[in-house]
Amino acid sequence: MPAEPSRDDLHRIVDAAITSRRSVRRFLPTPVSRETVEAILQVASRAPSGTNTQPWQVHVLTGEAKARLSACILAAYDDPVQAAQHTDEYAYYPREWRSPYIDRRRKVGWDLYGLLGIAKGDKAAMHAQHGRNYLFFDAPVGLIFTIDRVMEQGSWLDYGMFLQNIMVAARGRGLDTCPQAAFTTFHRVIEDELKLDAATQQVVCGMALGWADPQAVENKLVTERAPVAEFTRFHEA
Repeated sequence: MPAEPSRDDLHRIVDAAITSRRSVRRFLPTPVSRETVEAILQVASRAPSGTNTQPWQVHVLTGEAKARLSACILAAYDDPVQAAQHTDEYAYYPREWRSPYIDRRRKVGWDLYGLLGIAKGDKAAMHAQHGRNYLFFDAPVGLIFTIDRVMEQGSWLDYGMFLQNIMVAARGRGLDTCPQAAFTTFHRVIEDELKLDAATQQVVCGMALGWADPQAVENKLVTERAPVAEFTRFHEA
């Protein structure tokens, strides 16, 4: 029976899985087995939730099923008339942007476009890059997450912890992910393709899962994080 890792080893392992997590935007075609996906979801399901409600529902897409959903969304996204008929079902971002949030948003956008050689004002290239979301950035596994509409804000907090668990568990297996709010714009397409009951189920987000392409320039993006002192106050007296 293998020895349990020491406390020091354990924190290094967990910290490495968390700090090496990143949003990967190009994947290799290497398959991920169903058993691996199930194992990741089983681990992630240990996320806390208020009174153990476990509000998460997951739709795993691979092969033809993933290709069909991507094709349907891209058809709507690339057609200006159709695209205008699709809107986000919930507000992910603030309605009024303020510093430092708008500054961080702009920086990560231009850092990514800079790596990809997309010039400011090149709307066609920006449109094409954003459209790659709907291909799950070529990942072999696409995940769509839904929640029952009766659930309230607290359950969305729980859901975030579940999503983080998936990404960390994936890193622990050498895999990468990209959480994707972009899918919410086309929630009606997703509802049709996945045969969801729109009256009871709401699309939360999507996620790409697979092996990162180490040669892809967009995967060289390293986003910044504010130091602890910037977002923390210690109350000691």
